Amino acid sequence: MATAKKTTKKKKNSFTKFIIWFWILFITGILSVVLIFLLTAWGVFGPMPEYERLENPQTNLASEIISSDGETLGKFYLDDNRTDVSFEDLPENLVKALIATEDARYYEHSGIDARGTVRAFAFLGKRGGASTISQQLARQLFVGVRSKNLIETITQKLKEWVLATRLERSYTKEEIITMYLNIYDFTNNADGIRSAARIYFGKEPKNLKTEESAVLVGMLKNSSLYNPLRREELVLNRRNTVLGQMAKYDFITEKEKDSLQALKMNINFNPESHREGIATYFRMYLQGFMRKWIEKNPKPAIKGERDKWNIYLDGLKIYTTIDSRMQKNAEDAVSAHMKRLQAEFFHQNTPDRNKTAPFIEEFPGEIDRIMERGMKNSDRWRNMKANGKSEKEIRASFNKPTEMTVFDWNSETQDKDTIMTPMDSIRYYKSFLRAAMMSMEPQTGHVKAWVGGLNYKHFQYDNVYQGARQVGSTFKPFVYAAAIDQLRLSPCDGLYDNQYCIEANKHGNPEPWCPKNANGKYSGNLITLKNALANSVNTITAQLIDRVGPEAVIEITKNLGITGNIPAVPSIALGSADLNVYEMVGAYGTFANQGVYVKPVMVTRIEDKNGTVLFEYVPETKDVLSKDVAYAMVDLMSGVTQGGSGTRLRTTGAEKWNKVYQEIITGYPYQFTNPIAGKTGTTQNQSDGWFMGMVPNLVTGVWVGGEDRATHFRSLTYGQGASMALPIWGMYMKKNYQNKELGVSDGEFEKPEELSINVDCSKLIEEKENDIDIEDDLDF
Repeated sequence: MATAKKTTKKKKNSFTKFIIWFWILFITGILSVVLIFLLTAWGVFGPMPEYERLENPQTNLASEIISSDGETLGKFYLDDNRTDVSFEDLPENLVKALIATEDARYYEHSGIDARGTVRAFAFLGKRGGASTISQQLARQLFVGVRSKNLIETITQKLKEWVLATRLERSYTKEEIITMYLNIYDFTNNADGIRSAARIYFGKEPKNLKTEESAVLVGMLKNSSLYNPLRREELVLNRRNTVLGQMAKYDFITEKEKDSLQALKMNINFNPESHREGIATYFRMYLQGFMRKWIEKNPKPAIKGERDKWNIYLDGLKIYTTIDSRMQKNAEDAVSAHMKRLQAEFFHQNTPDRNKTAPFIEEFPGEIDRIMERGMKNSDRWRNMKANGKSEKEIRASFNKPTEMTVFDWNSETQDKDTIMTPMDSIRYYKSFLRAAMMSMEPQTGHVKAWVGGLNYKHFQYDNVYQGARQVGSTFKPFVYAAAIDQLRLSPCDGLYDNQYCIEANKHGNPEPWCPKNANGKYSGNLITLKNALANSVNTITAQLIDRVGPEAVIEITKNLGITGNIPAVPSIALGSADLNVYEMVGAYGTFANQGVYVKPVMVTRIEDKNGTVLFEYVPETKDVLSKDVAYAMVDLMSGVTQGGSGTRLRTTGAEKWNKVYQEIITGYPYQFTNPIAGKTGTTQNQSDGWFMGMVPNLVTGVWVGGEDRATHFRSLTYGQGASMALPIWGMYMKKNYQNKELGVSDGEFEKPEELSINVDCSKLIEEKENDIDIEDDLDF
């Protein structure tokens, strides 16, 4: 009995010791885990983010350029093309796909999924990982890419656990999901869910379909591996896996899963880069505008943030006046016409027709100077010089055949891979006619469309703002405005169409100035100012500038917002001055706005990422002309489209007998019946073609010409403004009128209540219009 008692007592003591050691080890384990977490939180295993950073994590946000109709025109960014969206902007199917695939118990845990963690340890990750959405967010924001070193991997995991629980205490579940989708890099410049939806499917996140959301959620596993542009089949299989997970957790039915998995993966790739997309030239102008704004507007001092605004990182929202629909219409019009015009230019400048193509009537020495200038202005020359290459080496490189991608109208992408010497590529690019177009609402100054060239990737010079070219007859309205304003003339007053000379030493002219009409003919008739401007009769313009003097004309142009240098000589009357499209549109807007100049406006408001308004524009206006004079000018220029060089905007059937209409008058017939005021312009040798067109609430300027004045058509037939520039305006306005939502006016220009200038010429002079050859005497 004693032995039995001793044995029982010994067993009790052993069991007691086991229990004691079990609890010691258990408590030690718990304390060790707690200690490890505390040490991690205290930064022993590496620095942890401060509380302020956790509350306000710093991510690089692209600045967004927003059109007047609420569309995103583009973004400014360096590495991160990221624009945050709110949870309300995420479709329900996207959130469900994310939870089903990445964290099925997301709403049940507080940052760490205990069941998933135990499973991961038990099966060494073979049955799935244990990272919750909160942990993945912590890794994206603070921890970084997983290390290949085992010890570092463990410490990183510890940090993720600690940070995940902190994030869960600081943010709601919805906020964490939103932050995670906003921070993730979906590759191909698709940073964040908004960029990803736009780039891969051409839509905003809220419009994603279930199968599209499944593609993007599938990419969260490894966007580099599951890249839909490179591994379509792999991504398709991954998408179907996500759809399977959604069915598993009852977010969709089995029937829905099967039908969705059977669908093709319709990727609609829309790259978002600085050289692609809509309004590229305007966006580059805006970049300069923002740099100047940043210099004048310091950023409020906030701990941990940059001391100056950064358009590439700070997520500014820049609200512009550009209307995305009108911008698209403008770009389409420029592309359609310039492709057709260029084909005719190439046809007329084949080697057998022009041995010096694309240059016309230039001496070899002058051509050499043009090519030399092109070579020294090229990126190749600048880059090689910056890298220390000698001039001999640089010049030699320009004659070595090189693989390159060049612009090509006939390619769907407008790119063509070829091999040519850099010197040949300079000549090739100089053979392309360029174009510029700007459209503005005259009452507000709001610029609605801005097309600076053919293709920003290949032609980066902005011909709207940077380029200044001779304006030809589009300058004549300024002469007429000065005459009507100062001499109280009316559109119905008449002058004789005889050769007219301004003697030497008058108006700063050292020699006699005797301009000719474009066709070299003089009718000798008394013709009204309205008819003279409509048909660009040079002798009448010469008489007007002689009466008012060049200084008076220059004074008016300055008041109309033109800052370019205009010499005080009589020849400016025929458009010898170099001006840009931007200022010409602003100046013409004064006529349509009853004599009030409104400086063109491109940016209406700037906000920070939180919606705080940083800038709101204040209109800059100036009274320049009386309402009567402005209306008289509009009436004068209406004659251009009623019986002058712009008449083709109203005619039909000319393509049946006139080959010019068949070959290059793109979009004809336009069949406008509404009031239109405008002016065509062509410079010497047809180097520049202009058309300025106005309706009551929209003024648009178009310029077309070569990079060098030596690149031009041989004849007025093809090289006048009515052939080169007017068709762009015609197609643009035709498209605008098709969209009634744009509100482009087709009504009358507003007439002053008590008009003191007579504009009704019907009873005063019976004009002999047949004496004026309209087709030959259009634009000079």
